[in-house]
Amino acid sequence: MATYKRRGGKLKKDAKHAIEQDSATAEVFETLDTGAGKAEQWVAKNQRYILITIVSIMVISLLYLAYRNFVFEPKIAESNNELFQAQFYFDQALNNESQQDSLFHLALSGGEGKYGFLDIVDVYSGTPAANISHYSAGMIYLKLRQFDNAIYHLDTFTSDDPILSALAHGAIGDSFVELDQHNDALPYYEKAINNSENSLTEPRFLLKAGLVALDLDKKKTALGYFERLRDQYPSAEEARKIEVLIGRASF
Repeated sequence: MATYKRRGGKLKKDAKHAIEQDSATAEVFETLDTGAGKAEQWVAKNQRYILITIVSIMVISLLYLAYRNFVFEPKIAESNNELFQAQFYFDQALNNESQQDSLFHLALSGGEGKYGFLDIVDVYSGTPAANISHYSAGMIYLKLRQFDNAIYHLDTFTSDDPILSALAHGAIGDSFVELDQHNDALPYYEKAINNSENSLTEPRFLLKAGLVALDLDKKKTALGYFERLRDQYPSAEEARKIEVLIGRASF
């Protein structure tokens, strides 16, 4: 062990410094030991809660996988099966004017022990079948002149398909026109136009948007749609009298 000579009861400067260093090092290790001890105490004290949290995460993950495999996917298959009969009635109605109303009601409410579109929307919410049922139900209500119901279902429907999406927005515009709410109709016709550029839907909704804009005395807007129809789809049926409409929008 090192010994230090005393002079006047005081340690030499370098010896004093060495002791201070030893003391500081001891304090550091003591602090680390104390911190580690506290951490161990916290883990021990909260071990049950940590375990519950980990188990909960695992259970939630397993439940999600089980739901996907044993609930949601079978639900999709089941809903598609129900959709087939409802869609059959809908298609039959479109091709049979004499029984159209009764077939439309069967498509909406079901028949032969199968669900209709409205049942599918309620029972299989969140499935693709429920989504397409909103579209079909909306189109039926438009045909039955129940315009508020048509707007609700068509506005709920969503699709990445540009033509279906355009038809849905356009049908909402038609419903608002029938309700004499042209200010509400115009934005939906514009959505239908902007949804896709195709010769099937765009000429139709360019004409309707122009006519509604003209009715609202928005002649500049109407002129833009009429000219676009003339320039982009000159051979379309909707462009047959376009020069007359352009003349009306120009004054």
